[in-house]
Order: sequence, then structure tokens, then C-alpha cells
Amino acid sequence: EVQLVESGGGLVQPGGSLRLSCAASGFTFGIYGMNWVRQAPGKEPEWISNINSGGDRPNYAGSVKGRFTISRDNAKNTLYLQMNSLKPEDTAVYYCSTRVGSFMYRGQGTQVTVSS
Repeated sequence: EVQLVESGGGLVQPGGSLRLSCAASGFTFGIYGMNWVRQAPGKEPEWISNINSGGDRPNYAGSVKGRFTISRDNAKNTLYLQMNSLKPEDTAVYYCSTRVGSFMYRGQGTQVTVSS
């Protein structure tokens, strides 16, 4: 069974940093690309970043480029998102996701709130 479990969210002041983690199990993590997606209250989900299986080709949405860094540790079956220079508009539930076969999987999400 594919499982994705996000952690690391919380309340942070504007300009602060957080590091999210996504622990993966139930599939061969190291051969799949991974995504981070976020959803703010009342808004559609927003793709923010992805990374290839080898971890050497990250991509970012314009809204987070230069502030967020995606990475992965295939030995630990874990995906990361380092978030710096956080802004109030980054407030959302953050999900990791992947497509395995015909199905798209995502975790339960972790809440990130940026507020003073």
C-alpha cells in the first residue's frame, strides 16, 4: 500500500523558514518523481515543485522559485521541501504526491501558517 506522510508544518513568522518532510512507503520510492502541492483555504490546489527520481532535476513554480528547495534522500525514502523567506500567502496545507501506475497518490498534508 502506497503511503505518504508529511510532517514539519507549523506556525512561522513572515521571513521565517520551515522544512517539510514526506516519508514514503509501499512503493519503490527511488524510481518515481515526486511533487509538492499546496492548497490554501478556498483555493484550488497549486503545484509548487517536483523532482525527478534521481534528485538532480528540480522544478519550481514561479511563486516559490528562489525561496523553496526540493530534495530527496532515496536511501531514507524521504522527500523534503526547504522553505525560506516565507510569506503570508504561503499559508496552505502542503502535500507530497506521486503517480504510481495509473494512480495519483498524496498524503494527508501538513499545515503551514505564516503569520505575525
